[in-house]
Amino acid sequence: MSSSSDSFSSLTLNIGIVGFGTFGQFLAKTMIQQGHTISATSRTDYSQLCHQLGISFFRDVAAFVEADNDVILISTSILSLSKMLKSIPFRCLKRRTLFVDVLSVKEHPRDVLLQVLPEEMDLLCTHPMFGPESGKSGWEDLVLMYDKVRVRDEATCSSFLRIFERQGCRMMQMSCEEHDRLAARSQFLTHAIGRILSETGIESTSINTKSFETLVKLKESTTNDSFDLFSGLFIHNRFAKQELMNLEHAFQMVKKKLLQTANEEQIPNKSNHQMDSC
Repeated sequence: MSSSSDSFSSLTLNIGIVGFGTFGQFLAKTMIQQGHTISATSRTDYSQLCHQLGISFFRDVAAFVEADNDVILISTSILSLSKMLKSIPFRCLKRRTLFVDVLSVKEHPRDVLLQVLPEEMDLLCTHPMFGPESGKSGWEDLVLMYDKVRVRDEATCSSFLRIFERQGCRMMQMSCEEHDRLAARSQFLTHAIGRILSETGIESTSINTKSFETLVKLKESTTNDSFDLFSGLFIHNRFAKQELMNLEHAFQMVKKKLLQTANEEQIPNKSNHQMDSC
């Protein structure tokens, strides 16, 4: 890496987080450990928690926007993104700022942010492919997907990405479209199967196989996330509907094969019974 890149990566940032729920808190703790200054705003009053963490909490969104942020990180739910962005007075921004989203879908926030952001603002779309549970023991080898949608201030962008590099993340640069195409098959499909297992009432038994324990863990991990997240993965990823149809078709094919085999097994039994009668 060049000395220029080194200087970029060593910059400490003022990072403002919009949406200070579980995931925002999770990211903030590592950012603080690395020496970055954090502020936050959220619909819920997290002022006491922020005070404990050494974070400035703003109930007034305008005051938050007017603060001296190098980066504004969007960590809201997928379904609330559009409504939340309408509440932000972008006219109050005092200088070029890097906007970063960490939502689990990518084309949707990219398109909405490009519509509402002033043209001079930079935009980096990211998806940390982990969360508070999978990342509780560290971020080593966990994936950070990112797309430099509109970046002119490379120093700030590099410094932000360096947060994840320093934790050992695997940095994966790809387009928002490619992310959503792949995530529909991986993340959405995983959540869909977990939700289906939950609807069956699957529970651990006294004679679990390892494979069954995997299914129980899948059900538990996916249902620990909100249904809003699951809905957002479906509604705002244009590839998810096809994956749901593929899953339904695959189930029907398996069911058809099972019934066909069962019918074939019954035919010889019936013939043998007729021969015995003779």
